[in-house]
Amino acid sequence: MQSLDKDTERKTVAILKVLSESSGALGSLSISRDLERHGVFLSERAVRYHLRMTDERGYTEPSGRDGRAITADGLEELRLAMAPEQVGFIIEKLQLLAFKTTFDPTRKAGLVPINTSLFRVEDFADALQAMRIAFNSGYCVSRLVAVANEGEKLGGSVVPRGKVGLATVCSVVVNGVLLKSSVPIESRFGGVLEIRGHKARRFVAIIRYDGTSLDPSEQYIRARMTTVREAAEEGSGRILANFREILAPSRALVEQRIAELKSAGMNAVYVLGNTSEPVCQIEVGLNRVGMVLLGGLNPVAAAAEAGINVANTAESGLIDYDRLVDISRV
Repeated sequence: MQSLDKDTERKTVAILKVLSESSGALGSLSISRDLERHGVFLSERAVRYHLRMTDERGYTEPSGRDGRAITADGLEELRLAMAPEQVGFIIEKLQLLAFKTTFDPTRKAGLVPINTSLFRVEDFADALQAMRIAFNSGYCVSRLVAVANEGEKLGGSVVPRGKVGLATVCSVVVNGVLLKSSVPIESRFGGVLEIRGHKARRFVAIIRYDGTSLDPSEQYIRARMTTVREAAEEGSGRILANFREILAPSRALVEQRIAELKSAGMNAVYVLGNTSEPVCQIEVGLNRVGMVLLGGLNPVAAAAEAGINVANTAESGLIDYDRLVDISRV
């Protein structure tokens, strides 16, 4: 949108955001009303004017008499356009998602944080085959997933035309459960963890959450920095993982919550350290305990390694636990 003036760009981005949040096409009147929630006030005529521009750029497309729908290019443009406003956004996103998580592992009920991955319909069967090895090897937060077809919603994302959406459980579920147990937890970074002999060895790449507007796992998958399939098949490779710290006095309670999460099918915690001891060669603060969580997108990384195109949105929202099914049933 570099050729547009700032005011026009702001309004255009707001229109794309409204369309991205809708499960179907919207007319100019509906868009005009929804824009008010974003502090943008445009008449129907003005909305139609901006829609003609987004149509020309391929960001939106007519959808019969219903109005306009956002395209895949429009979703990507929205993500890029909002990035400059979101420096440090990931840490805030993690905190907000943890706060909104209501999942109770003892009752196996509540809202669970998810990542959303979009595959082309014709690629989905091959993607599932590539991902199963990661699910079966345990290099995943959970074997529980949800699938949605075009027009359906996963978390805060609507599946576009010609796509299939896959929701994987996000490691933020640990943050949410511990937060509800009054256990402070610090999310330090997302990284690439080296596995050797089926054991965690060291982080070979890290991105701090408080210094990025993009999720680290998304960046690592695009950069082809993982070898999840090798780790699963041979016991040595590079997988997605996250690093957290907790207060040492809370360790016993955290162990209890980890056991409860496992009983509910959530195996996010890969390594739990000891007081003030380094974990995977990462120094830990005084009277604190380091914790390594598996990346929720590890199975998807395995699909990307197999050459399958996928668009990922980490920490994309929440889904009811009852909607999740074991990957073997997909």
